[in-house]
Amino acid sequence: MPLSVVSDKTIGMNRLAAEKSPYLLQHAGNPVDWYPWGPEAFEKARREDKPIFLSIGYSTCHWCHVMERESFENEDIARVMNEHFVSIKVDREERPDVDQIYMNAVQGMTGSGGWPLSAFLTHDLEPFWGGTYFPPESRWGRPGFKDILLEISKLWKSDRKKIAESGREVGDALKATGRSSASGRMLSEETLRRAYTALKDVYDPRDGGFGGAPKFPRSETISLLFRIHRRTGEAKALSMGTFTLERMARGGIYDHLGGGFHRYSTDGQWLVPHFEKMLYDNALLARTYLEAYQIDQNPMWAGVARETLDYALRDMTSPEGGFYSAEDADSEGEEGKFYVWTEDEIKGLLTADEFQNVRDLLQVTPRGNFSAEGGGKTILTFKEGAPWALRSETPLSCAMGKLFAARRKRVPPSKDDKVIASWNGLMIGSLAYAAQVLGEERYLIAARKAADFLLTRMWDGKALNRRYRDGDVRFDGSLDDYAFVIWGLIDLYETDFDDRWFRAALELQKKSDELFWDAKDGGYFFTAAGDPSLIARSKDIYDGAVPSGNSVAALNLLRLYGFTLDRSFQDKAEALVKAFSEFVSSHPQASPALLMAVDYATDASKEIVVAGKAEDPARNAMIGEIHRLFLPNKVLAAGGVSPLAQGKGPIQGRAAVYLCEAHACRKPATDLADVLPALKSAKIYRLY
Repeated sequence: MPLSVVSDKTIGMNRLAAEKSPYLLQHAGNPVDWYPWGPEAFEKARREDKPIFLSIGYSTCHWCHVMERESFENEDIARVMNEHFVSIKVDREERPDVDQIYMNAVQGMTGSGGWPLSAFLTHDLEPFWGGTYFPPESRWGRPGFKDILLEISKLWKSDRKKIAESGREVGDALKATGRSSASGRMLSEETLRRAYTALKDVYDPRDGGFGGAPKFPRSETISLLFRIHRRTGEAKALSMGTFTLERMARGGIYDHLGGGFHRYSTDGQWLVPHFEKMLYDNALLARTYLEAYQIDQNPMWAGVARETLDYALRDMTSPEGGFYSAEDADSEGEEGKFYVWTEDEIKGLLTADEFQNVRDLLQVTPRGNFSAEGGGKTILTFKEGAPWALRSETPLSCAMGKLFAARRKRVPPSKDDKVIASWNGLMIGSLAYAAQVLGEERYLIAARKAADFLLTRMWDGKALNRRYRDGDVRFDGSLDDYAFVIWGLIDLYETDFDDRWFRAALELQKKSDELFWDAKDGGYFFTAAGDPSLIARSKDIYDGAVPSGNSVAALNLLRLYGFTLDRSFQDKAEALVKAFSEFVSSHPQASPALLMAVDYATDASKEIVVAGKAEDPARNAMIGEIHRLFLPNKVLAAGGVSPLAQGKGPIQGRAAVYLCEAHACRKPATDLADVLPALKSAKIYRLY
């Protein structure tokens, strides 16, 4: 029987039953005496002289589910955990500050990381041993979790000095991750050149992407390549990006019926995905496909962006307007079951003509492609060379609609319905960008609603909270939360020019500077000071599944400088880049989002004002044309509180465009064509 906790909670449930996190609630019925991260658990460990076992994961993590079934639901293993350890469960999406510390520790100790993250801590919260997933019993050379528990308990009792020394060493190493250098130098176009060379070296010319299996959708890398192409004319920089986008969109990593991308591909061909869907992936990828569409007007890119954002609006939007976090890979205990098909299933749902189209274009076979052994299960993929426009034509569109409707009747994957501030900031920005590029107001309406929700429910004018769920707002926002929300608000302001978004971006930037800025060495810490349960403050510049907060903050600062002409924003951006210049110079491909800020700073960046009445068709036509162009290194204002727009009005009653560059402004024009060549111009540099 599950452990009974004597408290005001349900009998048979542990302390996690009082939490809001879907991940923690998944473990509320475990026989393990789980605690949430906090002083109650820390005090118990000290009082009973037990080490802490820390388990970190998230609700849509496949191997987290596996370890739960195998170990945390195992009465025998739970008995060992309860007797010898104080066990803490953390949702990494709620507490990225805790996750980052112990992920860095485990990566340092083992050379790799991932989730579930398993770490053993001293009473000072210093990690002395760790890993990721462990099977319940030893097998295939991998130690079993029960054996690990017993061995660590034995060591805790027999050689505490060794454990304490190990914990201090790891703790000291973690504290060093917060160091950067104020004496660094500014990065330049040379860094962009070296990043391009490094990306060419790992590019897969056969299947697109960078490196081998597993392959991740690296949207910031592709966006950087688009910027390099814009300023150098290098055709390969563009083709590496667009070919990768095409291969992903045709592959199984893309959901051809419901839209949106899965987390990553387990193979090198983008065929078999890890089926979970994350809000941040889809926000970032939608933006990158929109950039590609701005560059070459290929309707495929617009189609993928549209389907991806429509997936988010349909399946990932809360009634209040915020966006949910993720969907699981598993349904009914099987990964991918919701998404795969047999030929007979499809044949039974469609007419003969429809089946012929689906079989040929979505590549359905009797053998299937979900496993090397076949098994008859097919992941739908779109035939190479087939025009994307066929998806909107009958009979294929009708057939896909029938399959989608049938799939909706299946048991769906579980949804993590937390609203995370940072990820919502990304989606707000991408929806606003879609409204600009595609001219579709529904995306602007959704972006406004989400932004309004964040600013009324998660930001009180003094602090930004990270997580909202079921009416509960908790956890201090990290650097990522502030930076990504600012990014989204600036994009939203450049879409509808509502001063509210601009003022909120400035307020959040001011608060971010107060909480995270390192006045001594430059750059932003990931967390604010003052939490005694966090043993280190790190500074991150590596762009992983999402860009680092520092990378996004650098670009935000440059854009805010363009809008306000306040030199302090530019100075801070320069200090940030210098703080990380040593690492980025050595590993330029590891920080593509920061290099987008470098591209902005070294380009002939533009400040644009379109003056005129909001209802003036000529003014709105100018704005629409500017929005359709790929102009990544610009800011755009249209009246309001932005200092950039002050003193710039219509010319003789006609809408006018003002174009400034490098602190010099051209003569205002009432015809956009007069300034279009200058608007599109860039500071060119050579790659070789």
